[in-house]
Parts: sequence; C-alpha cells; structure tokens
Amino acid sequence: MPKIPFFKLSGCGNDFIIIDNRKKVVDKKNISNFILAICKRKISVGADGVILIENSKIADFRWHFFNSDGNIAEMCGNGARCAARFAYLNGITGSAMSFETIAGIVSARVADNGMVTIKTTDPVDFSYDYYLELNNGSLNVSSINTGVPHVVVSVDDLDKTEVFQLGRDIRFHAKYSPAGTNVNFVYLRNNNSLAIRTYERGVENETLACGTGAIASALVMACKEDIKSPVRVRTRSGGTLIVHFKGKEGNFHDVYLEGDARIVFDGKLWEDAWCERND
Repeated sequence: MPKIPFFKLSGCGNDFIIIDNRKKVVDKKNISNFILAICKRKISVGADGVILIENSKIADFRWHFFNSDGNIAEMCGNGARCAARFAYLNGITGSAMSFETIAGIVSARVADNGMVTIKTTDPVDFSYDYYLELNNGSLNVSSINTGVPHVVVSVDDLDKTEVFQLGRDIRFHAKYSPAGTNVNFVYLRNNNSLAIRTYERGVENETLACGTGAIASALVMACKEDIKSPVRVRTRSGGTLIVHFKGKEGNFHDVYLEGDARIVFDGKLWEDAWCERND
C-alpha cells in the first residue's frame, strides 16, 4: 500500500494528524479503526485527533474531523486553526480562507508568525447557572454549544479539581445523553483572564487545551462575571488562547479564536502505523 503523507501540528497543546485527502489517499471503508490506530501514542504517531482535508463546492475546502476514539466530531477550535495553517502552507488556499465543518462554515486567517485566527459559528443552546445532580450532590453549572456541546464549571482551585472523575461524571450524565458533552473547569484569574482545564469527549481524558472549550468558558464567564472581550484563556499546556466576541446575556455573535498552530513535523505513514501484526 502506498505510504500516506501527513503533517503533525499542535494548537496550544492539542495535537493533530492532518492529511490532504483531496485525492482520496485514505480509504474511508474502515476509517474508525484507522483513526484509532494512528492516534495511539508510542505505538503509532499519536494525536488527540485526525483531520482529513477534502474538496468542497461551497468553500476553499471541507474537513472531516475525528477524535482519537475514531468518532467524527462537529467542530474543534484548535484543530480548525491547525487545519487552516496546513492548508495555507500546502498551497490549498491563501492566507484567508473558509472551510466546511459539520457545525457550519468556519473562516480563518493565517498570520506570518504562524498565529491563526478563526471565526466560528455563532454559539447556541446557552443555559446559564443551573444545578446538576451528581452522585456526590448537586453542582452549579452552565452549558453552551460552541460548535460542540460544553459544560462550564467555575472553581476556586484548578489544581485541586478532580478533572478526570468529575469531568467523566458530567460528560456521561443523562441530561446530556446520548451525545454527551465536554466539560471545562474555569478559574477567574483577573479581569479578562481565565485559566481552564478540560475533559474532552472523544478523547475521554483531560487534554492540554480545548479551543471550543476556551470559547465556551469565556462566554459563560462573560455572563457570570461581566468580563469583556477579548478574554485571555490560559490552558493546561501553559499556552494562551484569545477569545473575541460581541453580544451579551447569552446572545453572542462574531466569535473569534486566536492562537498558535505549530508545525511539529511532517512525514509518511507506513502501513505498520495502522495495521495489526499477528505473530
């Protein structure tokens, strides 16, 4: 089987395998198994997700985004920035572009320094300040869909927060079934500055960053604490995402996410990267 060219990019700590699939170099027949295999760390390339770049009739390109569990996802903010830089560097588009996602059309601009700004679809399904019943009692949360569903929980101490267990309990809560939700734990550092930790659906663990989670957290905290745009969001990787928005009281629009999109390496996937060997 021919080797498959790919790039590995990182957006603020979220890492992705990106493949130009406009000529159908990836067979989608067993795509979930393929994604699961190449996302395994230490055994294959390893990544939080995989992005396939394909042709579009209504935008510069279309993407198919897959979480590391092999399932397709509607949107990913950090992945969108990485896809934009990949497309620009590979001559698929100019520095300004638009592309199709399941969540809608996303526009992006790549700067000379490698920073990328995306304009996301307008958020929906905003529910503010309600109580969620969990095994250990009730918890005050808010929720919003910023391309994918997110729950946001305000905490006093991020380091002591049980992100994995509490995040998992909320992610699989019956209220959000069957699709589930991502979960963000947010600490207000000062005016217009947050720190977050995120449990990501599809990765099923805490990740070093989540772009749509940064947006969700900024918008929720804009309501809870009346903070203003732009909001600087410090992620677990130590990197910072900047969220710009207009509107208030849950009616948000013109939402932009700004951050890095680092080229880690490029190469070719050998068949060994995704095929199991029987000794």
